[in-house]
Amino acid sequence: MNLNHVNISGLRPIVGDGRKLYIETYGCQMNAGDSEVVLSILQGDGFRYTEDPAGADVILINTCSIRDNAEQRIWGRLRELRQYKKKNKGLLVGVIGCMAERLREKLIDQEELVNLVAGPDAYRDLPRLLREAGGGAKAVNVLLSGEETYAEISPVRLDKNGVSAYISIMRGCNNMCSYCVVPYTRGAERSRDPQTILREARELFDGGYREVTLLGQNVNSYRWENGETVAGFADLLGAVASVDPKLRVRFSTSHPKDLSDEVLHTMARYPNLCRAIHLPAQSGSTRMLELMNRKYTREWYLGRIEAIRRILPGCSISTDLIAGFCTETDDDHRQTLSLMEEVGYASAFMFKYSERPNTKAARHMADDVPDGVKTARLNEIIALQNELSLRSNRLDVGREFEVLVEGVSKRSDRQLFGRTSQNKVVVFDRGDARVGDYVRVRVTDCSSATWHGQRVE
Repeated sequence: MNLNHVNISGLRPIVGDGRKLYIETYGCQMNAGDSEVVLSILQGDGFRYTEDPAGADVILINTCSIRDNAEQRIWGRLRELRQYKKKNKGLLVGVIGCMAERLREKLIDQEELVNLVAGPDAYRDLPRLLREAGGGAKAVNVLLSGEETYAEISPVRLDKNGVSAYISIMRGCNNMCSYCVVPYTRGAERSRDPQTILREARELFDGGYREVTLLGQNVNSYRWENGETVAGFADLLGAVASVDPKLRVRFSTSHPKDLSDEVLHTMARYPNLCRAIHLPAQSGSTRMLELMNRKYTREWYLGRIEAIRRILPGCSISTDLIAGFCTETDDDHRQTLSLMEEVGYASAFMFKYSERPNTKAARHMADDVPDGVKTARLNEIIALQNELSLRSNRLDVGREFEVLVEGVSKRSDRQLFGRTSQNKVVVFDRGDARVGDYVRVRVTDCSSATWHGQRVE
């Protein structure tokens, strides 16, 4: 279907001449994208962005509740912010995002520093909430919406490189994994109008960006309907890829149960749809997957891996893994290790299970794996993944790749770094290349995390 007719209004710059706003973001890419939406809304209300919290009139902390340690970091950060309140009695401090949704009473009743609490679906209300807080009241809006997608808002970009940007295509999640708090903090799934997504992608490309990542808690369940018009994720991918062949397109995160062959064949048709798929497994044990309510088996997951290998040869695969979920045995853990070996992941995000209040697991299952056992299992997973990442990287030594230059190397300003379509980071001598260029690089050496290469003219 044709989704490509859209008007272009241009990127919104960081401007404003009113009160100074500082935003600090924790957690996932969705939160990073939400902070850019928040800035756009408040810039429209006259706020001016600052990167210095000491000089701000308003400080907003965009929070994450996915694990307990993420929340503990926020409580610690709030204690640190008291120094600014002492120096500026008129300073307003707000907690927004998932933690605000989950812990609104505690934040308002127990944390004197906090003036404002706003959930992920309440960002349009921030101007009113800030006026209310400025009048001395505790301002709160944590209502979840079945419709809000912030579709027509052009985010104010906070990224540093001007090359890669996020585009949120949907919000919320319907999967109800037993360990996960997201459905309770972000609500049910709702997909964004594809025309607004295409507008944003074209604005970014015209503004000099050369890569976009389509974001959602479960991107491949994207589905937008308007009368007889229906657009699925494969339709959207093809439309965004057609914006310009020089615009790379990535997406995150995929749920294995929804990764269709149609999506894979669409990726195969467009070279600028990046050959990298993040496919969270969480566990290699079918018994654990059932307890997690993941809605697939180990065999189903490996079937999706086989389809990726068959339809997209050379595609890089990464994953998420949880160590020590409820009742996990040594055998369950060994099955996770064997899954990792069988797939050969390029990289992984790896965590100890952290019980989240009010989830199905917290209500109905015992968090009965001792913390020491969780730690030992996680360390085994990390050690194996380091080995697998190094093994994966070594396979490509001597090969040439197209690299999108993202910035200057941290080790030397004589070197640049960029990413391949497979999401591998390459460091190479800069020569006359500039940030935002596509260059050919031959891989000469590697570590488990990074390739080193030489420019190929």
